[in-house]
Amino acid sequence: MSVPIQDLLEAGTHFGHQTRRWNPKMKPYIFTERNGIHIIDLNKTVSRLEAASEAVRKTAQSGKAVLFVGTKKQAVDVIRAEAERCDMFFVTERWLGGMLTNWQTIKQNIRHLDHLDRIAQDGTYEKLKKKEVLLLEKERVRMVRTLEGIRKMNGLPGLIYVVDIMHEHGAISEARKLGIPAVAIVDTNSDPDQVEFAVPGNDDAIRSIEVITHAMADAVIEGRAASEKGKGARTEEDEETTDAKSSTAAAAATA
Repeated sequence: MSVPIQDLLEAGTHFGHQTRRWNPKMKPYIFTERNGIHIIDLNKTVSRLEAASEAVRKTAQSGKAVLFVGTKKQAVDVIRAEAERCDMFFVTERWLGGMLTNWQTIKQNIRHLDHLDRIAQDGTYEKLKKKEVLLLEKERVRMVRTLEGIRKMNGLPGLIYVVDIMHEHGAISEARKLGIPAVAIVDTNSDPDQVEFAVPGNDDAIRSIEVITHAMADAVIEGRAASEKGKGARTEEDEETTDAKSSTAAAAATA
């Protein structure tokens, strides 16, 4: 999937950080310097974005989950909207330590949240003291806020997509430990070697985050569509094989 350079330009994706804050490993992706700001080479961004989109597409096509992660203010609404659009999972609140590396404990927390939801609706609250209800409801609301984006995730994701690897260092670290590939928007102050698919770009401007995240969600949708198409083709092949076998068997019986 290709995003036009003009779209990236209009989104301000080419604006990096101040030159004094740069990471030298980003040098291959920097076009020039302007007024003390590094300008990112958008041709490189397009190329890396295409590679990242292909990785996301293949992950979705294989039936694995893609986890969208963005807890910084500029990313929260975009991450939620695009993850929901492509029916994938997301983390937009604080990253809980062990969210990947201690997944079984996280699953226990999700089951506890399911329990709290049930007792909030089945009349149990009516049998409890007001103070107990307030404490339970406070806990439930806090857990919903933290876990709602991954409640239906049955296991570890096949890939994570991250906005700002410095801000989401916890997610990146856990993914690396488990060998889960990561796609990320990587600004000029970051280390692109921290992720498998670094997309050089402005990770602070909302519009820049929108354009790149939208492309990731589109890649998920394309991957799932390809998977469904493949399933349909296999079903037709199976039916044709079954019909052929039936015809052969009938002919043999007649003979």
